[in-house]
Amino acid sequence: MNIFDRGRDHAIAVFRIVVGVLFMCHGAQKLFGVLGSKGAVSITDWPSGPAGLIEFVGGALIVIGLGTRIAALISSGAMAYAYFVVHQHAGLLPIQNKGELAAVYAWVFLLLAFTGPGAWAVDKVISARKQEQALVNA
Repeated sequence: MNIFDRGRDHAIAVFRIVVGVLFMCHGAQKLFGVLGSKGAVSITDWPSGPAGLIEFVGGALIVIGLGTRIAALISSGAMAYAYFVVHQHAGLLPIQNKGELAAVYAWVFLLLAFTGPGAWAVDKVISARKQEQALVNA
């Protein structure tokens, strides 16, 4: 096992936390009108409101590693929707239609849905406790 394999779970955890915080910032911009935003939107304003909610809550869940795979899958879908509905009409390629960030987030979150949260995740703590309980009950 080489150094890259040994550090895999920790690298995924750092990746998950950084990307989750950045995603939360987008949600905070939309929902709370902070971080250089032009103003807050209502969660009922389509599609910005629900997108902001997914970004903020999904990002928070991804940061702490709770329901990571589901939160990442929902976030990936939201970003794919954003790319195809909001950006695609302006050009074929992400560089043309200013949809690079939505495209990258869609793929990043799809990757996290498949890899899982890595180390330092609430999901790991819950799983370990369930395994301990199963051993005690066996």
